[in-house]
Amino acid sequence: MRFNRPVGMGGLHRLGAFAAALTLTACSTLPEPPVRPAVYDFGPGMLVLPATNRMALLPPITLGEVDAPLSLDSTAVLYRLTYADAQQLRPYALARWSMPPAQLVRQRLRESLGQRRSVLNSGEGGAVVPAQLLRVELEEFSQLFESAGKSVGLVRWRASLWDQKGGSEQLRAQRSFVVQRPASSADAAGGVRALTAATDAAVDELAQWLAQVQ
Repeated sequence: MRFNRPVGMGGLHRLGAFAAALTLTACSTLPEPPVRPAVYDFGPGMLVLPATNRMALLPPITLGEVDAPLSLDSTAVLYRLTYADAQQLRPYALARWSMPPAQLVRQRLRESLGQRRSVLNSGEGGAVVPAQLLRVELEEFSQLFESAGKSVGLVRWRASLWDQKGGSEQLRAQRSFVVQRPASSADAAGGVRALTAATDAAVDELAQWLAQVQ
């Protein structure tokens, strides 16, 4: 009858090394956890309510939905390489907006305009409906690369102010706004900061325009 020979110390070391190699091999074949894209918005907005001067209050206004083309109907952070192909919109793989740009823009508009007037959504107001309706069409919202290391945040929209009377609407004024702000870095984070700054500047211009045409 044959018996298995006992394993000596050398054999134990070899078995241990073999087991460790198997463990390392198994670990190396496991899939790596997916990298989650960074999620951006325009920041927290107002942290302190400004003091209200009642003498400076403007008439209430209805803010319609901000329209946008299908290319902007997503949460992708988009950029263009004007030195390669300016007609192609490219999404960053690891960057997302918290909501589509049109919704971010409308949120910023409501917050800013609401500092000096009542801003209502369509259908709000009950028996008293604001005499004017503001509609905004977002046309461009992207990081524009002039070269590999230089880019700007480009925001372009068209605003239309409508008089509401007797259930009908009549166009009162219309204007296009184009604003660029330089990006501090040639990446998604730099593009987001530039687009935020460009949006805030465009909102300020729109508010001044409204005060003139109302």
